Amino acid sequence: MKLQLDPLPSPLGTILLVHDGEGNLRALDFADYEARMRDLLRLHYGAISLSAAPAPSRTTQALARYFGGDYLALGEVPVQTGGTTFQRQVWTALRTIPVGQTSTYGGLAAQIGSPGAMRAVGRANGANPVAIVVPCHRVIGANGTLTGFGGGLPRKQWLLEHEGAPFG
Repeated sequence: MKLQLDPLPSPLGTILLVHDGEGNLRALDFADYEARMRDLLRLHYGAISLSAAPAPSRTTQALARYFGGDYLALGEVPVQTGGTTFQRQVWTALRTIPVGQTSTYGGLAAQIGSPGAMRAVGRANGANPVAIVVPCHRVIGANGTLTGFGGGLPRKQWLLEHEGAPFG
């Protein structure tokens, strides 16, 4: 699979945008986690090649607006992911968590009709290749504390504070 890579400065450091020839966002990760991003891409798509190319302006403009306070702008970003049917179901559910709110692994499992699958939801959340746009950062522990985030807990905290979401 041939994909394009574009680094983009952000308030959280450089983010890496991976997109396909049709303009779909395939991955968004942080530059200091590039190896993890490449592993997820290989896991989801098999053999890949990444070449440098500008990300679609629709994506970069939506991200700029999001970081500027237009939280709904991310809904305009076309996302196409690999993954299993279950993972894609979890990732779709993540996009329904409203800005300024959080969910838990148990809440997400119940939402997708698998109330006993909290750990599987956690694994799917951790395998999300499209951070921020597919807002895995909005999932917190059942006790309200921050739990793992592929970009590190300080970034998760920043994103939740930026969106005005309660936690802790």
